[in-house]
Amino acid sequence: MRLTSKGRYAVRAMLDLTTHSNGNPVRLQEISERQNISLHYLEQLFRKLRNGQAVKSVRGPGGGYVLSRNMDEITVKDILDCVGENINPAKDIVGTEAEAANTVEFHLSKNYFQNLGLIMRDYLATTSLGDLVRKSSEVQGDVERVNAEKAQQQQANNVATSTEGTMSAFASGIRTSIGEINQ
Repeated sequence: MRLTSKGRYAVRAMLDLTTHSNGNPVRLQEISERQNISLHYLEQLFRKLRNGQAVKSVRGPGGGYVLSRNMDEITVKDILDCVGENINPAKDIVGTEAEAANTVEFHLSKNYFQNLGLIMRDYLATTSLGDLVRKSSEVQGDVERVNAEKAQQQQANNVATSTEGTMSAFASGIRTSIGEINQ
């Protein structure tokens, strides 16, 4: 099982669309800038999301994309399915492997991973965009705290660098250059 960047980016873009639309169309350029995802890549993803009926496009001035349904009706599973993300951990257990490995262990592990795939799909089907958006207020506080800590660290690093530069400039004004000493 592997969730690729395609699936992760699609979920991020849909969350961005949900939080920034307020019923109005959102341009892909805006999502691209906020999420740091290539505009070209977003265009490909949103073509698939539109074909999967997760979003609708609005043409003309002020156009962009809006959700095709209420945010509580679009699940993470729906988004992943639209972009063709296959999260089934047993998807590769077919054909010649199954014929060559007809053992108890093979069937036990195959059944285990098939069941895991079902549990994962059920979990993804129970989490909607609305659930994630409502959780965003908790995460927003964490993001702001981490960004503030990074800013403080950067500011401390800038002060240390500035102090070192001032000290070396001051020191060079006091000392004579090595060339002058040797003469």
